[in-house]
Amino acid sequence: MNDLRATVFKLRGGLWAALFLLVLLVASPTSPAFQAVGLTLVFLGQALRLWAAGCITRYRGEKVGAQKLATWGPYAIVRNPLYVGNWLIGAGWGLLAGWTALVVFVVSFWLVYCVAIVPFEEEFLSQTFGEEYARYAVRTGRFIPRSLVIEDLFGPFDISVLWRSEVHSLLVTLIGTAVLLWHVR
Repeated sequence: MNDLRATVFKLRGGLWAALFLLVLLVASPTSPAFQAVGLTLVFLGQALRLWAAGCITRYRGEKVGAQKLATWGPYAIVRNPLYVGNWLIGAGWGLLAGWTALVVFVVSFWLVYCVAIVPFEEEFLSQTFGEEYARYAVRTGRFIPRSLVIEDLFGPFDISVLWRSEVHSLLVTLIGTAVLLWHVR
């Protein structure tokens, strides 16, 4: 099972593109209200991704890895803020593209990320950081916040990581959103 999860993790960028194409295939025009909410979710999702990326030194790669357990910034709110950001972007795209697209995205996202990728990453973090990760997992929800200590929101932030690692995601989000808006007009 871990071999399959490792493969899914390695291919997660391509799987994100496939999820977008699924949304695009079933897209249909929506109301201005849906478009406004959808664009807001896309913006919030990308903002969360930028914040999360700046709090870790390295996250792009074909193998799971971490030099330090990030527990500050958005990682103080949820354990997987990059994936929550992805979910917000995808849900926003789904709202831009209609109910069918939203359902297709949510189900597909759950299967890929919640069943395969996140448990694989959590196993690595548990083995690497042991009790520190166990305590973190108890106090911090996987995708939904449990509690929050305001001081934990502040910690190291490296803006250079954004250019090195997150510019690709930002471009995909901007281009994907533009293509989707053009497609459903």
